[in-house]
Amino acid sequence: MLIGTGVDITEVRRIRQAVEKWGQDFLGRVFTQAEIKSAKTKTSFYQHLAGRFAAKEAIFKAVGDNQLSWQDIQIHNDQVGKPVCSFLNGKGKNIIVHISISHVKTYAVASAVVAKKS
Repeated sequence: MLIGTGVDITEVRRIRQAVEKWGQDFLGRVFTQAEIKSAKTKTSFYQHLAGRFAAKEAIFKAVGDNQLSWQDIQIHNDQVGKPVCSFLNGKGKNIIVHISISHVKTYAVASAVVAKKS
């Protein structure tokens, strides 16, 4: 059963500015340590972060739960590179999320489709 859909577009520049201004405080509030570690291995660090940021925003919109926080969602890639959403801290037990992320030099976009687990 479909719960909701969400989409978000993020300016890479805004993520870069936030990291430059607030550093680890911003990174640690929005991203998990695994997400930060993964982003640091990418040549397009800020584009990668912007994609994860957009994905989390799209998931927030699709789920519609204001109790869900940045640290309750982790975005990673499976063995073939497909982006995957994992819920942390006991959240999202009965839902499954399908996400898609894309980015170019200046923007990142993500969409999420959320359904109840059968």
